[in-house]
Amino acid sequence: MSLNVRKNFYSSKKRRKGGSVVSSIDPYHKKIFRSCWRSMQGLIAILGGKRSSGKVSVWYAGAQSGNIGGPLVKVQRLKEFFPESRLNFTHAYLLSNCPYLPMWALKWLKWRRIPIVLNQNGVFYPAWFDGDYKQKNSEMAKAWQLADYVFYQSNFCKSSAEKFLGKRSGPGEVLFNAVDLEHFKPDPARKNTRPILLHTGKLTRHMLYRVEALLRGFSLALMKGLDAELRIAGWMDGFVFTRLTQLVKELDLGERVSFLGPYDQRVAPSLYSSADAYVTLTFNDACPSSVIEALACGLPVLHSASGGVPELVTEKAGVGLPVENGYDRIDVPSIDLIADGLAEILNDLPVRQAAARERAVEAFDIKNWVGRHSAIFEQLSARR
Repeated sequence: MSLNVRKNFYSSKKRRKGGSVVSSIDPYHKKIFRSCWRSMQGLIAILGGKRSSGKVSVWYAGAQSGNIGGPLVKVQRLKEFFPESRLNFTHAYLLSNCPYLPMWALKWLKWRRIPIVLNQNGVFYPAWFDGDYKQKNSEMAKAWQLADYVFYQSNFCKSSAEKFLGKRSGPGEVLFNAVDLEHFKPDPARKNTRPILLHTGKLTRHMLYRVEALLRGFSLALMKGLDAELRIAGWMDGFVFTRLTQLVKELDLGERVSFLGPYDQRVAPSLYSSADAYVTLTFNDACPSSVIEALACGLPVLHSASGGVPELVTEKAGVGLPVENGYDRIDVPSIDLIADGLAEILNDLPVRQAAARERAVEAFDIKNWVGRHSAIFEQLSARR
C-alpha cells in the first residue's frame, strides 16, 4: 500500500487574492522578474537573427547556464558544443521550463524563417503545482505548437505534453538527457566499509515528501537488519533542513545518515562514484539527470515507478517501487516497500553496478546527444 500525498504537501495552502491563485512555488516576485525577462528576450528575437550562412549559430532564448540544477547544466552542456550568439543566430533553442518568448516573438521568428527547436521537459499539473496550472500550460503551449522540431526528454514527457498542451503536427523525437561518460564513471578504488546509499537534489517544501519517506523507510530497513549508510546531498531550504534533522533525531539515525550540503557539477562525479547505490522517490520525474549520472557512475537506482524514470533504468540496473500513477496527487511508496527496496537494491551489488554502467553507455552517451542536435540543426538549416 502506498502513501497518497496531496498536492503542495508541506507548503502552505493555496490562497486567493482578487480571484487569482497565489502559488508558493511560483510567487509574485518571480512572475514580475519573468515578465521583464520575457520582454527583453522578445526584443532580442526582433533585433537578432540572420539568414543561414552554412554555420549554425544558436540562441537559447533567455535560458541560463550553470553548474547546479538540471536546466542550467543542460544549457551549459549545449553551449560547450554550440556556443550562444544573441545577435547573429540561425536557430532558436527553447527549453519548455523556460518559456521566455512571448507569442509575438515566436511568430516573428517564424516569419523570419528562423528554425525553433524545443526541448520539452515536464508540464504543470495539480499533483505538484499549487498555482493555476492551466494558465502555466497555456504559456508553455505556445512554443510547443510553433516549434519546428521537438526533443522530448522521455516518452512520459511526450505523452504529458500531448495531454496538457494539445496535439501538434510538427516532427520530433524522444532524446534522453545525456552524460559525459569520461567524466562520470565508476571509481575502481571504491571500497566502502558498509554500503552507501545516495540521494541528491534541491529540496524545497513541496519536495520534502521524497526524503521524509526515505528516512522512515531507511529506519525500518535498519531495524530489519540492513547494514548501510545514507548520504543526502543538495541544497535545501531552512524549513526542510530543520524538519529533516529533527526526523533523523526522532528515528535515531544520527550515526547512519549524513547531510552533505550543496554540490555542483565539478564535484558531482566524485560524489556519485563514492556511493554504492542511488535512491530517488520523486513522483513523476520526467528525465532526471541525477539518475543518468548515477547510472554512469555504476550506481543501481531504487526509484518510484512513475514518470520517465522507468524508461531510464533497466530491470538489472535498478528496482522500481510501485505507486498509483496519475496527475492529480503525489503518490509515495509505502514505508515497508521502501525498506524492502533498499535491501533489494544492495543485493547482488556487483552485478547491479555493472548493469547500471552498461545502461548508461548504451543510452546516455553525450556524443550521441550532441550528434542528434547537430543533425537536426543542419536539417532545419537546409529547409530554410
